[in-house]
Amino acid sequence: MLKRTLIGLMSLLVIGVGGFAALAWRPAIAPITPPAVSSFAPDLVARGAVLAGAGYCATCHTAPGGAPYAGGYAMQTGFGTIYSTNITPEVETGIGSWSEAAFRRAMHSGVSRDGSHLFPAFPYDHFTKLTDADVAALYAYMMTRTPVRAAPLENGLPFPLNLRPLQAGWKLLFFQPGRYVEQPARGEVWNRGAYLAEGISHCGACHTPRNALGAEERGNAFAGAPIDHWVAPPLTKANPSPVPWSQDELVTYLRRGVSRFHGVAAGPMSPVVHDGLARLPDADIAALGLYFADVGQAAARAAEAQPAIERALAMNAHDPGLPYDPTARLYAAACASCHFNGGGQVNALRPDLALNSAVSLSDPTNLIRVMLYGVTAREGAPGIVMPGFAPALSDADIARIAAYLRATRTSHPAWPDLEKTVAAVRAQGRGQE
Repeated sequence: MLKRTLIGLMSLLVIGVGGFAALAWRPAIAPITPPAVSSFAPDLVARGAVLAGAGYCATCHTAPGGAPYAGGYAMQTGFGTIYSTNITPEVETGIGSWSEAAFRRAMHSGVSRDGSHLFPAFPYDHFTKLTDADVAALYAYMMTRTPVRAAPLENGLPFPLNLRPLQAGWKLLFFQPGRYVEQPARGEVWNRGAYLAEGISHCGACHTPRNALGAEERGNAFAGAPIDHWVAPPLTKANPSPVPWSQDELVTYLRRGVSRFHGVAAGPMSPVVHDGLARLPDADIAALGLYFADVGQAAARAAEAQPAIERALAMNAHDPGLPYDPTARLYAAACASCHFNGGGQVNALRPDLALNSAVSLSDPTNLIRVMLYGVTAREGAPGIVMPGFAPALSDADIARIAAYLRATRTSHPAWPDLEKTVAAVRAQGRGQE
């Protein structure tokens, strides 16, 4: 009886392993000789350049100080470090031997030319929504870049997470392949914004929380999430900013990297605006603005804006703690001269901290990072610099100012363990440049 039971269990195991192997197997696609650059129509290449910008391909596939698109950019995940790959048309270490069919399969299905499954750090769960025409344009652009020989770096994933066949199981659970399906009742502009946001620009990859297996929580889209030691704020009505993100503010922010009522694009959002979306035409930026204004229910919250602005300006005009509160005086010495707004107006280049998104978030990380490391001339508003106070102020000083702003500029509860959080953020350093 025991022998028959063991034989049965072994048979089930063999069948299970065989079934999973069949599920995971994908055929290789034959390599090709790289097509001549002249074989791609210039207008197709130009269109691909716009799409590559919208997809932040250079941002993720270029290591700090490295050649464009040659890979090696370190992406920290909850499971270990994954390095981006070389997507230049170099034959041995890049995608020079990839046919358009192989490239399209990678974009739509997350499978490499050799048949191996790609890790979802490559956002094929968003790129699957792209039309074949847009994938063809991206292929034309990538295959006309300068080939760079750059061998892939070894990922820092532990066993068995480093086994690519296991990605087939992940896909079975979390991946929904298929092109974007329009919603005609929403109108052409809204659908264009949705196609960009959910597809090539993969906004949910940063702004949507992930489950324990690293998949986006689809039922909680755009609800905010930690990313690269920052916090990507909610894009839904849950965003705690005092002034709701209107369509006009979204368009201005996505086009220029600065919002009068929310602050500037810093951290991971800076290259999104200045290196990626900068290539999109104004019509596409307007479409993204319309789409996310709808996601955030901006119209329903419009009445909240003016009272919030008036409260912020009133606080600028009279800070009751300044004469006797040492922390208020520290804030006045370090911050107030640049962040003061008066005359009944808010100046976009002097962000009002009573309105700034970072002060209202439930997590103080963004505020602390900006206080410690500042905002460079190529981030945020072009040419405007905020100095970092990491060399000048202690963890306790930074924590005091953050607590003061939270208490005086918002009605939200105090952040706990601020000094410990400041120390942790300082230990992380500024991050990749």
